[in-house]
Amino acid sequence: MTVLHLADEGEAADLAAFLSRLLRYDRGAAVRLQAAGTALAVFGRPPSFEVLAIRAVRLAKPYENGLDVSLDVTVSAGELLEGVDETAVTAVVPAAVTGPPWAGVLPPRGGWRPEPGLPAPDALRTLVGAAVAEFRRRTEELAPERRNRAELDRIGREIWSRTVGGTGLPVRAVHAAQSLGFLRPAATTAPRQTDPQAAQPAGLFSSGAWLRLRTPYGSVAVRRSGLGGLDLSVR
Repeated sequence: MTVLHLADEGEAADLAAFLSRLLRYDRGAAVRLQAAGTALAVFGRPPSFEVLAIRAVRLAKPYENGLDVSLDVTVSAGELLEGVDETAVTAVVPAAVTGPPWAGVLPPRGGWRPEPGLPAPDALRTLVGAAVAEFRRRTEELAPERRNRAELDRIGREIWSRTVGGTGLPVRAVHAAQSLGFLRPAATTAPRQTDPQAAQPAGLFSSGAWLRLRTPYGSVAVRRSGLGGLDLSVR
């Protein structure tokens, strides 16, 4: 049994919250865990948004039972959530599962460079709110005979595929960040992250075919359209 010793109760609570949000969109969700030393990255893919979500977690110490160098495994998000003990500040890693296709293709580890043009977090939250309101208005205006799944999906794709200004970042990535708790108002509890840039404000970065919306609470990565299979990191 592999036991992760988390840095503090806040890390345990944040990990549990992230897993709970993923399970809200997919009860059978899997997550890929990658860790070395006292840094843990948790990757998930909420199906409604077609993005990769990354939550960084600080560990108090490496692992028990001989795993003292690294950890790389895909597990059930629900079983991992059941193994989180906020009082003991630990998480039991469940047995590995056969990972979904996305778990084998992750964003690059490095080579990220900043991209200009990302609005401030409050403007991003306003953008998501306006997109949600537009979707509701347009679907409510549909005639009954046209209110079917295909038409709803068409409207959703049109709205969520729009880009944020000239950044190339699709609005669905911002919506995902908002839904997963990554775009919290500044008045919320200070973030606890392993990323050395976590104390900095939200930013947009690119590496090859990938764009990454990074916030102090987590990141959302998405493939840029039209770039084919460039710069994939398969591991």
